[in-house]
Amino acid sequence: MDIRLTSLSDPALAGFDMLIDTRAPSEFAEDRLPGAVNLPVLSDAERAQVGTIYKQVSPFDARKLGGAMVAANAARHIAGPLAGFGGGWRPLVYCWRGGQRSGAFATILQQIGWRVGRIEGGYKAWRALVVARVTAPVAAPVIVLDGNTGSAKTEILHRLAARGHQVIDLEGLANHRGSLFGAMPGGQPGQKLFEGRLAMALEGIDPTRPLLVEAESSRIGDLNLPRGIWAAITAAPRLRLTVPVEARAAYTARTYAEAAADPARVAGIIDSLRPLHPAERIEDWLRLTDAHDWAGLSAGLMRDHYDPRYEKHRARHDDGRGPVVVLDDLSDLDAAASKVEAALAR
Repeated sequence: MDIRLTSLSDPALAGFDMLIDTRAPSEFAEDRLPGAVNLPVLSDAERAQVGTIYKQVSPFDARKLGGAMVAANAARHIAGPLAGFGGGWRPLVYCWRGGQRSGAFATILQQIGWRVGRIEGGYKAWRALVVARVTAPVAAPVIVLDGNTGSAKTEILHRLAARGHQVIDLEGLANHRGSLFGAMPGGQPGQKLFEGRLAMALEGIDPTRPLLVEAESSRIGDLNLPRGIWAAITAAPRLRLTVPVEARAAYTARTYAEAAADPARVAGIIDSLRPLHPAERIEDWLRLTDAHDWAGLSAGLMRDHYDPRYEKHRARHDDGRGPVVVLDDLSDLDAAASKVEAALAR
């Protein structure tokens, strides 16, 4: 049974017990449907080998070799991860275009007696829905939470989300804090996987309620914000946090503990800023790094690097008429979230 997806939240997806991606591991790693498990019918090396024979020998020889490989891999999957499923189990399978790989695997599973679904058009059909979603205008009215580096915007958004506000954490989806030192454990997803995560988040929003997002540049780490959300951010009204630099520096020193655990990496990043700053400033930052004075380093970077650049960026997208929330410190983020919530209600 072929399933034609009409949306990212198509109810047809809920009627199956397992979503199986039959593509090679490298394809799966780049992007996949949410919740899918990878049971490749051809490994990356096998897929390359079959492709070479197809081009250099003949399509028939490639299909013969590929068929043997698919059968062997399918047997391993059935005897391994699928061994415990009974006759009522219902899998949904897909490959790149919904063609030979998923078709071959689905046929084998059907012969066993399982009721198998296959996604028509495969991953490419899913990807088309993702692209359409992330390039379209955001359906809900967007409000941007703004504030200079270290203002605890992400943490405050998390608290607002816990109170029932509609929030998309773009930095969470990108697994990056959006600054020079913002790398997170596990690294960033690929661009396509990030867009898939964002598309699912956008699919679930209520268009009648405000959507809160953090002020971002057009890139988060190595990832580009898709056209739809970027246009919404640049056009949206802003609620701006103002926090003294000392409070922001103290907060940053607490929350970037993993960066502080690798002073050599911090020094390397600072050294990369030499084209942008006087030599004596760079040397001062390096001395603070050697001394493990993370609050002092954070304050210096904010005053002379982040804040001036943030103000230039803000001047392009903020008309200055939005509400301002003044926070003396960031020791109580629940209280800070309450102040933001009150400003949103006005």
